[in-house]
Amino acid sequence: MDLKDHIRGIPDFPKPGIMFLDISTLLRHGAAWRSAMARLADIIRPYKPDMLAGIESRGFLVAAPLALELGLGFVMLRKPRKLPGLTIGLNYALEYGTDRIEMQADAVKKGDRVVVLDDLLATGGTLAAGISLLRQAGAEVPCAATLIELSFLNGRARLDVPFESLMTYDS
Repeated sequence: MDLKDHIRGIPDFPKPGIMFLDISTLLRHGAAWRSAMARLADIIRPYKPDMLAGIESRGFLVAAPLALELGLGFVMLRKPRKLPGLTIGLNYALEYGTDRIEMQADAVKKGDRVVVLDDLLATGGTLAAGISLLRQAGAEVPCAATLIELSFLNGRARLDVPFESLMTYDS
């Protein structure tokens, strides 16, 4: 099954000149979604994670079912002020401005092996921030993964861990 057949391109979203790759068409096709999760599980399993982390919000859709498939725990990396209890956070640079992600301070233990996931790798800033935040909490990050990589933006160059994706778009 070619998973790209289940990704819809929406032109000029969120602004003119951008082709948004919409995973909602993959999510609503049961067989394709199951295939995507099984393929990601096969890719992630050799990294021997203790848990998976998903980046808000579409990364949750990838990491949570994958954690269930692999019998692992799941950690949320969220936008500021969205998590209860004590949190730790990291500010990071975007192409035009800054952003912040946070996680609960007790979400991982020192030495936990945590694979971080998102739906798509573009310029790599958010995924790199997720890796840094997990390390700040004491975790080891053996790998990062996404459903889709926009290879023409060279986001993987910003990551200092092995990177895996199911689908690559070259333009």
